[in-house]
Amino acid sequence: MALLDTTARAARRLGALARDDAPALLTRGYGFGPRIWRRVGRGARSAPLRLLGRDAVFVRGVEGVELFYDQSRIARSGAMPALVQESLFGHGSVHSLDGDDHAHRKATFVDVAYDDGQVERLTPWLEREWQSERQAWLDGGTRTAYDAAVGALGRAIMGWAGVPGTPAAKTRWAGRLAQIVDGFGSPYSPEYIAALVNRWWSDRHSARLIEAVRHGALTAEPGTALHEWAHHRDRDGALLPARIAGVELQNSIRPMIAVARFVAFAAKDLQERPEWRERIAAETAQRGALVSGPLAVMFAQEVRRLSPFVPMLPGWAIADVELDGQGVQAGGRVVLDLLGTNTDERSWARPQHFDPERFRDVGGEYEALAAFVPHGGADVATGHRCPGEKLAIAGLAAAVAVLSDPELRILDEGLDVNRRRLPTKPRSGGRVRSASRSVSASGGCPFHR
Repeated sequence: MALLDTTARAARRLGALARDDAPALLTRGYGFGPRIWRRVGRGARSAPLRLLGRDAVFVRGVEGVELFYDQSRIARSGAMPALVQESLFGHGSVHSLDGDDHAHRKATFVDVAYDDGQVERLTPWLEREWQSERQAWLDGGTRTAYDAAVGALGRAIMGWAGVPGTPAAKTRWAGRLAQIVDGFGSPYSPEYIAALVNRWWSDRHSARLIEAVRHGALTAEPGTALHEWAHHRDRDGALLPARIAGVELQNSIRPMIAVARFVAFAAKDLQERPEWRERIAAETAQRGALVSGPLAVMFAQEVRRLSPFVPMLPGWAIADVELDGQGVQAGGRVVLDLLGTNTDERSWARPQHFDPERFRDVGGEYEALAAFVPHGGADVATGHRCPGEKLAIAGLAAAVAVLSDPELRILDEGLDVNRRRLPTKPRSGGRVRSASRSVSASGGCPFHR
């Protein structure tokens, strides 16, 4: 009898595992959402899920965003799987907080990154570093758009943040942070192990920077991320442990480096749309600057809409919730479909069509678009929307301007995208070469350039 009971329990566990949707997320990646929406009628705002042994509900659109960011019903603390939380965001980061603790620490992020003056302060850094990468390509450089972006955006954001070091040292650290982003979505893979190693190194390095500022061995200018996190105090008035302050320093700079993935998509989208390259190149020449060109910003926004960093975000229901006929009890998961919201047919005209013109009259009011959530939704100051979004847009738009330069060409091979991988980007990273250099001058086999 005991053997029969054990066998029955094992069968039930296997049956529950077979019904769980979590494995499909790992195997389908960005195709996970469309698979789930097939369970319900077209245009539905919610769909049932089973995640890691718990009932859950999948939501999208303006209605889904309103529910997901309602802090009286949804909490974020502990909702992100530990494998992701610990590797990508870091132990003890703001992403693991809710309520007053979250609001208190988030306020420093808003001061550091969201203020328009901080965006303006970043502008000369972006201009200088992207001009450097442009010149390197003109001189025969062979870095991909992705690799160039890791370097340019990494050096720019670290200089902006007050991080010391040579350009080469900043580029190396940017590479480590980029690899953390690249590896967090592939648990138990070699990339994930490398991400953990780079997380350990980065946590140690950033904690040492915090300690150096606190001990007076390193000067950090007020208003920079390094200064503000070194002196940030919790709600009880105590300084954060150096390791956690260092984690938040990384969370002030790593999102900009993650924009390199958008840059790779921008290279693909520009290569496929030469008319937009011409328009943006003309705008850049007329303005005499790489940063903040209206057409480049419009193009950058459309890249972000159709190529989100992750396809979804999880939360915990702290009260019974219901949306469009589907619900979950308190303790269940609520998952926001970011990609499905950015391409929601109720919110966007021709949602699958790449059209930067849809952002022409939006300007800086993009946060008012409730169904535009590439960096999260709701309010920056009081909710969980990323405060570094303005910085990200500036960095991506500058990259779009550079990649539109008629003296450069974007190679068409390797621009296919593996949508099963999280996070993803065009396979080649977007190969860029000088348009004026011949095959023989650039060196190497013409079939492997």
